[in-house]
Amino acid sequence: MPLYEHVFIARQDISGTQVDQMIEAFTGVVETGGGKVVETESWGLRNLAYRIKKNRKGHYVMMNIDAPSEVINELERQQRIHEDILRYLSLRVDEHEEAPSIMMQGRKERGPRREDEEGDDAPAKTEAAAPETEKPADAPAEEAAADTAADSEGEKE
Repeated sequence: MPLYEHVFIARQDISGTQVDQMIEAFTGVVETGGGKVVETESWGLRNLAYRIKKNRKGHYVMMNIDAPSEVINELERQQRIHEDILRYLSLRVDEHEEAPSIMMQGRKERGPRREDEEGDDAPAKTEAAAPETEKPADAPAEEAAADTAADSEGEKE
């Protein structure tokens, strides 16, 4: 059977127990159709990138599903008419990952940081910028001193 990753976002005003009940209900839909839910991850209440139906946050849930495409169509149909579901997305994958998803991993476990994000590089950049700002400030002062010296010599003659 094909493998799917299915993510849905539920409204922010429902409780965690209601989210668990929805997970059980959608798992029942998959199992009734002859498929199985391999793994379920609840990512918790997270900020949305933009407002969806007047909600700024949502409960995110990911389900790894092993089921025929008709079961996924039925699952999406039921989520489309469910009033507490804001968005859903089903992706067909070649295989399910063994490790926890990126959302469940800690920040340090995700991988090395890029060099431009390091905190050590930032002070070096500000130090390099400081001498450049001093040079233009010194140059007009020297020119002004030379002009005043030339003017005072011209008056003496």
